[in-house]
Amino acid sequence: MLSTAATFVGLLVVAPAALAVGGEGLLGETTDTTITWAGLGLIIFFPVFVGLASLLQWHLEKRKHARYDAQKAREQSADWRGGW
Repeated sequence: MLSTAATFVGLLVVAPAALAVGGEGLLGETTDTTITWAGLGLIIFFPVFVGLASLLQWHLEKRKHARYDAQKAREQSADWRGGW
């Protein structure tokens, strides 16, 4: 419910920019060059984002497996078994 209300308020705040006079938005008149650069930015952004997210996931998986291996080594070590 809260996210729906937040979305609605956000849309109300952004609506005046969408209804700008004369077809000009926040960055001025929309030209072919503007559209081309925006598209190029998207083409560059998504592969970079996917690559960075993949590197982050690989690093986190590597840490997880190292933690599991360390726990397994502790369980097999006589020093950590406890007892008398």
